Amino acid sequence: MTLAAYSLAGRAALVTGGGRGIGAAIAQVFARSGAQVLIANRTAAAGDAVASALRAEGLAAEAIGCDVGRRDEVEHAVAAAVRLWGHLDIVVHNAAVNPWAGLDAIDDAALDTTLAVNLKACFWLTQAALPHWRAAGAGRMLVTSSVTGPRVAMPGSAGYAASKAGVNGFIRSAALELARERITVNGIEPGYIAKQGGSLLSDPERAARIARHIPAGELGRPEDIAYAMCFLASDAARYITGQTIVVDGGSTLPESPTFAE
Repeated sequence: MTLAAYSLAGRAALVTGGGRGIGAAIAQVFARSGAQVLIANRTAAAGDAVASALRAEGLAAEAIGCDVGRRDEVEHAVAAAVRLWGHLDIVVHNAAVNPWAGLDAIDDAALDTTLAVNLKACFWLTQAALPHWRAAGAGRMLVTSSVTGPRVAMPGSAGYAASKAGVNGFIRSAALELARERITVNGIEPGYIAKQGGSLLSDPERAARIARHIPAGELGRPEDIAYAMCFLASDAARYITGQTIVVDGGSTLPESPTFAE
C-alpha cells in the first residue's frame, strides 16, 4: 500500500452540517484530498459559502439546504448527491444539535429534535445510501459522535449524551450487518474543539480555562477531526469497521481534572 491509499480521488461524498466548524473542515479536507463533495446544511447560505470557496480553489463542491431531522430531506440530499456526481461513495453525518437543559427542564420537542438530528438521521442516511453502495460493491458511512455520552458526562447534556451513546451503538450494529458487503461504518469522538462565534467554546477566557485541564494543553481544531475522518474514508482504513476514534487531546485520560494544577 502506498500513500495513494489515503487519497479520495474519484470518490463522491455527502457531508451533513458542512456549513461551519467541524463539518466545514471535513468538506474542505475531503475536497482537497480529491473527493467531489456535496454539503448538506440546514442553513443553505452557510453551505453555499463553503462550497463557493472550494470551487474558487478549483475543487468539486456544491451545497444543498437540508434539515437532517426530517427523513424526506435526508433522502432528497442523498438523491441529489447521486444526481450531481453520478455515484455516492462516502456519507458523513456530522450535523448535530445540543439543547442544553437539565433533566427537569428538557421538553419533548427538544428531545425529539435531538434524537432525530443526531441519531435517527444515521439510520435515514444509511438506508438512503445503501442501494447505491450495494450497486457499487462498497461504501463508507462515517459519523461524528462525541466523548460526551459514550465516555464522559456533563450536567445539562443528557439528551445530547444519550443521542451520541446511541450513535456509537448504531455504528457497531450497522458495521456488523454490512461488513460482508464491503460497507464500513465508523466514527470519530471529538473532545473539546474550538468553535466559531455563538458557542460556549468560542469565548477565549472559557476556552483557556478548559484548555488547562486538557493534557495536550489546548482545544482541538476542526481540522483535527477532519483529518481523522479522511483517513476512515480512504482505502487505508478498508479493514476498519464498527469503530470510533477518540480525538480529544487526552482530555478523557486523567482520573481527576486537577491533574494539571
